[in-house]
Amino acid sequence: MSSVRPWRDIERRKSRQIMVGNVPVGGDAPITVQTMTNTLTSDAKATIDQIRRCEEAGADLIRVSCPDVESTAAMKEIVRAARVPLIADIHFHYKRALEAADAGAACLRINPGNIGSDDRVAEVVRAAKANGCAIRIGVNAGSLEKDLLEKYGEPCPEALVESALDHIKLLQDHDFHEYKVAVKASDVFLAVAAYQGLADAVDCPLHLGITEAGGLIGGTVKSSIGMGMLLWSGIGDTLRVSLSAEPEEEVRVGFEMLKALGLRTRGVRVVSCPSCARQGFDVIRTVEALEDRLQHIKTPLSLSVLGCVVNGPGEARETDIGLTGGGNGKHMVYLSGVTDHVVQSEDMLDHIVKLVEAKAAEIEAANGAEAQGSRMIPAE
Repeated sequence: MSSVRPWRDIERRKSRQIMVGNVPVGGDAPITVQTMTNTLTSDAKATIDQIRRCEEAGADLIRVSCPDVESTAAMKEIVRAARVPLIADIHFHYKRALEAADAGAACLRINPGNIGSDDRVAEVVRAAKANGCAIRIGVNAGSLEKDLLEKYGEPCPEALVESALDHIKLLQDHDFHEYKVAVKASDVFLAVAAYQGLADAVDCPLHLGITEAGGLIGGTVKSSIGMGMLLWSGIGDTLRVSLSAEPEEEVRVGFEMLKALGLRTRGVRVVSCPSCARQGFDVIRTVEALEDRLQHIKTPLSLSVLGCVVNGPGEARETDIGLTGGGNGKHMVYLSGVTDHVVQSEDMLDHIVKLVEAKAAEIEAANGAEAQGSRMIPAE
């Protein structure tokens, strides 16, 4: 059956599915959004508080660094408190991987090649199998093996892919197949080319990231260009936006990226103009306030906020709720694309928030009734 709007279609790369705790990754599962805590893991309270903020922002998976035994000791308490599966970030010290697996981590992020001998890799695999852990192989252009740098002369797509395939073989040699792979680089061109090459070479889920992307604005732009290209071409099963910002901001950017491509729908999708001299109200400040006040809405719906009648009515026809600036402090409100009523400037923010909350409740009630109805249909 042909699509009504084929220019919006994204055909996802076919990958096998693994489980990270109770979250499916790969296959036909939704693309997951993850982030990483930046607190001292040994400080369980601070780490749990940060995890809670990331969960509220919508994180599906959260990575926690385990550099020392104090961190893995705290993991048991942290895992018990977390509402989403946790990934233990391990470098060099294979015993930290064993401890994290025993503490309840749902996934171990490792480079099999940098944790020691084949015997140590075997121990980590045994611990992962015994505890139901997945493994994420993390290849990074900034820490490529010396032999590959000597072979290729510099980090390049072929070197990243070869490193990933070498690490995969280490796991497969121990009959371990519950893994996903990342080939990250801070250079957008290098990362995209490496992921494209790896996508053709393997069938496992791929974890996307432009590593060390930068601050909130610069890192969002770089990540959106790189991961956007890959996601648009169907590559990617889980992602992290690596920003020098609070981890909950990484989650919000990740969801905005997926929402823009129609790959995930969560929360309010805001359509707004950049504003100009025609605006009937301060669009920039209004959108900032609405985005802040509507963060608690998890239900997918759309809101257009435009300062004048040039494009306002047209955009409002395509959104659940629309606001278009008018004269004399009176602005038009649209519901389900239809002109409905006028709101005064002084009442505008509170009014729009109430409308969005009511629409979200209406959608949730309809979804609940539909689900209840489907359960009542007798089996044939």
